[in-house]
Amino acid sequence: MDMKKKKEEENKTRNQPEQEQIVEQDVKESKLSFKLTKKELAKRLGVSVSSLYYIRKREPVDLEIKNQIEAVLAENPAYGHKRIALALRLNKKRILRVMKKFGIKPYRRRRNKFIKKKDLGKPKTAYPNLLPNYLPLGNRPRNNFAGMNNMQSMQVIATGGTSGGTTTLAPNIVWVSDFTYIRFKEKFIYLATLMDLYTREITGFNITRFHNKELVIGALEDALTKYPKPQVVHSDQGSEYDSKAYTNLLTTLGIKISMSNKASPWENGYQESFFSHFKEEFGDFNRFDDLAELIESIYQAVWYHNNKRIHTSLKTTPVSFREYYCSKLGT
Repeated sequence: MDMKKKKEEENKTRNQPEQEQIVEQDVKESKLSFKLTKKELAKRLGVSVSSLYYIRKREPVDLEIKNQIEAVLAENPAYGHKRIALALRLNKKRILRVMKKFGIKPYRRRRNKFIKKKDLGKPKTAYPNLLPNYLPLGNRPRNNFAGMNNMQSMQVIATGGTSGGTTTLAPNIVWVSDFTYIRFKEKFIYLATLMDLYTREITGFNITRFHNKELVIGALEDALTKYPKPQVVHSDQGSEYDSKAYTNLLTTLGIKISMSNKASPWENGYQESFFSHFKEEFGDFNRFDDLAELIESIYQAVWYHNNKRIHTSLKTTPVSFREYYCSKLGT
């Protein structure tokens, strides 16, 4: 029986390739001697000695970043990789790579553009667009929040139109306004807001069942109870903003009226962008049982925008940016 086994083993070794025979021989020798050094092992395997000590570090590091990203998204579901990078103080490319690796995506909700049919045949307004006078292209600072260490970096000199004077663009200089619809249980309610152009802070808002002059006047009155009046209020050419009641109120207060050109929504892109992100992040409006719960949640969403949501151009929240500005001015 022993002779037969030896012959079978000899036949197997003859049929095996030389490399396999060498490996088997190495294994046998290592089991017998237990004296195979790492240098010898590396030589026989055809690799460097350092590779035997290598431990992959990328995977555990990426897993830790993944957990941090998910923690940020738990509080800010609509954050993209840029805002997540600001929140975690990490490189945005690194965040994007990890999000792609683990298939992490922020919440996105499809939205429809609101069209005011009554304004389609409305004649052109007499009020010009004053924003170019206060916001010339390239003159506004990049607003790197961490890099602002003197007052000059926070002051923006803008041309004063035909007068040729200069105006410092700062908080409460220009407010932009607009409103949007919210569909709730087969009915519509309307949200009007005003935003400080410099700090991106929502200074005032109003919610009503109808989109009329009372809607936009209510938002303006709400803002004026909390902040000093601005020099300019900008809006589109909607009939609500072009109404005599609204324009007379602004004129009486000594506030200049600015309006976008007709069919030019990009001229009020700051508010367009706000409502776009607002509806994306808010989610399904019909998840609430009654209107009171919805309105309370809208109030919370506006507070979140002002106090918690990082704005990419400011590198911080609107309220933090305004407070930092005021602290540098000593006010």
